[in-house]
Amino acid sequence: MLSALDLARRLEAGALKPAGAVDLCAEAIAAREAEVGAFAALDIAGARRRAENSAGASSARPLRGLPVGVKDIFDTADFPTEYGSKIYAGHRPAADCSVVSLLHRAGGLVLGKTVTTEFAYLQPAKTRNPHNLEHTPGGSSSGSAAAVAAGMIPIAMGTQTGGSVIRPAAYCGVAGFKPSYRLLPTVGIKSFSWSLDTVGLFAAGVADVAFATAAISGRDLRVDRAPPETPTIILVRNHLRDEASKEMRNAVETAARAAESAGARIEEHEQPDIVREAHRVQPVIMDYEAFRALAYEYDNHRASIGPMLRELLDKAAQLTSEEYDAARRVTKQARHAVNEMLEGKFILTPSAPGAAPRGLSSTGSAIFNRLWTSMGTPCVNVPGLLDDSNLPLGVQVAGRFGRDRATLQAALFLENVIARAK
Repeated sequence: MLSALDLARRLEAGALKPAGAVDLCAEAIAAREAEVGAFAALDIAGARRRAENSAGASSARPLRGLPVGVKDIFDTADFPTEYGSKIYAGHRPAADCSVVSLLHRAGGLVLGKTVTTEFAYLQPAKTRNPHNLEHTPGGSSSGSAAAVAAGMIPIAMGTQTGGSVIRPAAYCGVAGFKPSYRLLPTVGIKSFSWSLDTVGLFAAGVADVAFATAAISGRDLRVDRAPPETPTIILVRNHLRDEASKEMRNAVETAARAAESAGARIEEHEQPDIVREAHRVQPVIMDYEAFRALAYEYDNHRASIGPMLRELLDKAAQLTSEEYDAARRVTKQARHAVNEMLEGKFILTPSAPGAAPRGLSSTGSAIFNRLWTSMGTPCVNVPGLLDDSNLPLGVQVAGRFGRDRATLQAALFLENVIARAK
């Protein structure tokens, strides 16, 4: 994989030009894109031209001309934006969404649009897992995770409404970061659930994804300048334990014991009942809002919506405002409980039930992700573990709302101890 930090340092030192970084991506794309299918649109020649023309200006900006992939639900003026739907075939927005404009301000170059599932829901798209082409890359940010894993780009952007950053990051063996809710703007991104949609990023490692998020957000999120602090890690014993495979349960225990051996404090907590209830009602919020966010498409192009999404929207039409409001009240109470539990501490959980499932008819389960999306907390997929067939197993670190840098530090600590334990 291409390390964003390594490339940025080479660009800063003059050992690499922005056009040279584009060329590195182009080589990997030529070698792997045909089989992986990570991109919905590409403009390598245009990116190289922009890199050559803006080399001086980019050198003073944090991303220094690094190529980036952007999920195809982000409006872009220079690329078609089709939202994974035939309804929008050839659609050309008039303007970039806000976060793409921030990416440009930070010196990033959009190399292409990465594949998304239809409207960022569950219908699988064309992308395959670079580690084994017969396995799903996850969704809905499938193209972004796969492109980074295949070494085609150093940074990619996606979104998470249920588990659409952490799960594909885990399946593809890359670092994925879902920041605190609203840390990055969603203006100009096709909405699925306005209370849950969160912009996230993918990169080779935790320090890389922290660097990229810091550059785009303008916040002090970098974790590569000093050794991470030793964290206190919570293992939560709850009703979801049996949803994880034996290999995934072993992976979490392996990560926890490696952290403990390196000085981390490990605690075991029972999950509060209100948090368990919030997990149960998360789909109520998501589905109620999806039926309204996609009202135009449902009312005017229902026959062109894929069967998985159409079935969801048909059912969501029956949800009442009273059910939605009750779910929101539960969620608000649970957020307070989670913030109290995470004061100065971090939760370690599976990123997914196991490694990427074989087959391309499903993007996998978000059962270990959707609670943390509705809580609005920062989450990081920590790569580095493998199952018996050498497929990636990701573990997830969740922190207190607004403590994004501390959560990234805890994830880096875990990534380091996992690497040393091999």
